Amino acid sequence: MLLDLLGIIVDALGLLSSGLGPSSSTSDRMSLNYDEKPLKKESKRSKYFTEKVSAVVLVLAALGLFIVFKDPLPVQNYTQTLIVASLIGIGISLLVFFVLYVLELYYFKTLFKLFLFSCSVIIFFISVVLYGYFKSGWLI
Repeated sequence: MLLDLLGIIVDALGLLSSGLGPSSSTSDRMSLNYDEKPLKKESKRSKYFTEKVSAVVLVLAALGLFIVFKDPLPVQNYTQTLIVASLIGIGISLLVFFVLYVLELYYFKTLFKLFLFSCSVIIFFISVVLYGYFKSGWLI
């Protein structure tokens, strides 16, 4: 059942990447002269866009973790609960990273930006899962 679901997701992503997006055919590329270069969209991002997004995500994660841990944890076996919630948060983060990679938005100029963004997103989703488990009762 899990493999069938995974196969459906892979087929859907294949259809989205092959037929629905704007594509340039080889005849369009061949009609360009040697000196001409295809126009490339320039993004209007600020110089520190990745750092700003990472900082906002870290602040939200810190707020979520503060809300979760300001009171004692109500579960008897909280170590196992923390480990499972962390693994679920990491899994959600990896799914988000995969979607960003497919959308060609997961690229960084420096290794520092990659680690900063990735760690902040992972911590954010761990805090969301912990908040959902302990405060709102999503997983109870």
